[in-house]
Parts: sequence; structure tokens; C-alpha cells
Amino acid sequence: MTGTHDAVAGLGPARLIVCPTPIGNLRDVTLRVLDCLREADVIACEDTRRTRTLLDRYEIEKRLVSFHEHNERRRAGELLERMRTGETVALVSDAGMPLVSDPGFVLVRDCIDAGIAVEVLPGPSAVQVALVVSGLPAARWCFVGFLPRKRAQRERLLAETSETLIAFESPHRLAATLEMLATLDPQRRVAICRELTKLHEEVLRGTAADLAERYREQPAQGEVVLVIGPGSERRVA
Repeated sequence: MTGTHDAVAGLGPARLIVCPTPIGNLRDVTLRVLDCLREADVIACEDTRRTRTLLDRYEIEKRLVSFHEHNERRRAGELLERMRTGETVALVSDAGMPLVSDPGFVLVRDCIDAGIAVEVLPGPSAVQVALVVSGLPAARWCFVGFLPRKRAQRERLLAETSETLIAFESPHRLAATLEMLATLDPQRRVAICRELTKLHEEVLRGTAADLAERYREQPAQGEVVLVIGPGSERRVA
């Protein structure tokens, strides 16, 4: 890094700004993201209602267009044309960093191919929050998005991963995943991070066997990030 400045970085014609948004607490948005949302010509977002809540909190009036997994290909072309005419587009997802298990890859790739500048702002990430709060080794880690639905694929992934693994998991499937982990390696260290940064945030840490027992009769609720440490034979003190 060569230095810092307070200007709205890089805003200008033909530009895509990727803006991470809060994963729960609206106060976690950065000043730089707010500046870019105010200055952009249009904001592309997963759910206009969710994004409108954030904009209303900070008194930002801006045109929103929906940009989600079902219209990403078509909408990317439309946004690309807007940028070619000199407009600045801000891309957000419902929470966290766009592209990380959220739409945006097609648009970013198309902008790069078209020679249109892409700027990514730092900000909230459920993946990194969960990794740090888990207390598990953070020197090497792997994020896999949502765990595979098929049992065989899920079991293979859990058995073969040699570094700390981070995954989003449905609360309805959490108990089954913990049971699988407990069968593969009962002493493997696990952290269950639920409702991060929200009012009812909860982080439970323990062995796969202990946590499987806890959730056997008590289904999880809310959004879950699962952090799984290396196998017990590779555990770092």
C-alpha cells in the first residue's frame, strides 16, 4: 500500500464498483461504500427491498435495478451498455461481498473482457468474521460456499479437506452434517456461527461429537456459517 486518501476512489465514467454491504448490523457499512452508493448512477442489487432498507437508513436516493441469479446474464448485458455510455454502476448483494456465494461473477468478467474498470471495496464478510471468531487455525483455509446436497459428495469433501474449512449450511441440514462429521472424526474441532452481527448472534465451539449431540434434539435457527478445523491428527495447538 502506498498511502490512503479520503476521495471517493476511482469514480468516473465506464466503471463498476463492487460494494460489500452489512451482513446483519446496518452500522457496519463503510463510509467509502456509502460515498460510492451516493455517487453511482445506478445500483444493481439482489433484492431491491433489502437494499432500499440500507439506503433509507443513510438517506440515499438512487435508482435500483434487480440483479439476481435468475436474470444475471440478461441484466449484465444491460448494465454493460450503461457503463459504455459513461455511467458508473454499483453492485451490491443482500449481505456481504458480491460474488461470494452471490451473483456478480458474470458482470465482473464481462467488464474485464470489455476493458471497463472494476473496483472492489473492502467491507463486511461473514466468511472472515466466522473464521476469526471460530478460534480455529486461520493460516490456511478454504471456503466452499454451501456444502454439497448429495451425501457422498459432502462426506468426501469433509473427509479430504486438510485445512480449516468454512461453509454456509442450512439450519435444517446442520444436524445431519454434524452427525457425519462425528462419524468421520469425532474429535474434529468445529465452530457453529449463527446470526453473525445480529441481535441473537451465537457461536458454539466444540468437537464434532459434542456439537452433534447438542443439535440432535435441538434444530438450529437462522443463518449458519460452519467452520471446521483440520482433522484431529493435524490439529494445531
